Amino acid sequence: MEEQKENVPQQVEEKTEARAVSLPGKQRCRFDGQEDDKKKSTSGSSDFSDPVYKEISLTNGYINRMSRDELRTKLAEFKLDTRGVKDVLKKRLKNYYKKEKLMQKQPTDGENYYDYICVIDFEATCEEGNQPEFTHEIIEFPVVLLNTRTLEIEDTFQQYVKPEINPQLSDFCINLTGISQDLVDKADEFPKVLQHAIDWMKQKELGSKYSYSILTDGSWDMSKFLNIQCRVSRLKYPSFAKKWINIRKSYGNFYKVPRNQIKLSTMLEKLGMDYDGRPHSGLDDSKNIARIAVRMLQDGCELRVNERLHGGLLLTVSSSAPVEGAPAPQMSRYR
Repeated sequence: MEEQKENVPQQVEEKTEARAVSLPGKQRCRFDGQEDDKKKSTSGSSDFSDPVYKEISLTNGYINRMSRDELRTKLAEFKLDTRGVKDVLKKRLKNYYKKEKLMQKQPTDGENYYDYICVIDFEATCEEGNQPEFTHEIIEFPVVLLNTRTLEIEDTFQQYVKPEINPQLSDFCINLTGISQDLVDKADEFPKVLQHAIDWMKQKELGSKYSYSILTDGSWDMSKFLNIQCRVSRLKYPSFAKKWINIRKSYGNFYKVPRNQIKLSTMLEKLGMDYDGRPHSGLDDSKNIARIAVRMLQDGCELRVNERLHGGLLLTVSSSAPVEGAPAPQMSRYR
């Protein structure tokens, strides 16, 4: 629902810049200050006096001076993806070396990360030039289940939703989303669809056997669309959806891109990928967001919860907070 989303201003929380060890066969260059020691404090109790971090920093300076062709050649040597703009390629190479060097020092603990990521991108009722008082109602509920170990989409859920307040879709909404009036007329209302989504997530043993987090393209899916829909449907906001990964914020912090320049199409473009499917289809959008998440994980980004809803307010979650999975999904009670 990208046309209806806005970038909610948030303080950008810089994560520790990825570092790399020296490039084999290349002269080491002086660390150029682009990734300075001020960021080291975000990595908890790690001992940055260890010589490995000096090696990583020296190599970062060398990578910063490489041309795009040199970056692509080096990435190809290691059978890494060579697509993307120059800044993306630099980040990818730095994180490869960082991971390789730190794994030699101490193997990473994969147990401290989510087993799954649930990508959700709602479609909602809309009008051309929405008035402030317009009430958006969810009309498509998709979930894409991404396995963080295999980096594969394991399964998907999708159901359309019958709106209550504005049951007649606008021509603008139909043309934008590709969702016909007939589809929503035949669909269940939101409480029943939410129950179906929760049942599907329970079948996947999310929050019980497997840890997971929700991931969205921006803040609006949870803080606005789901929040409004729960009020319309007289449901309490579901506890499992109170925290999520805003991939726009993660992307901006990781690749150092201003937040106001980030949207789904530009993220794909900068990563060297084309959109797959129909834009503004909730399920297709979710699949493409999952593709971006996969590329970011491959590039060394630890996608983690960075936003939450508390008392109806959208809040930032600190990057130093522990990695905690969402609770097992439960159906919301009626108000």
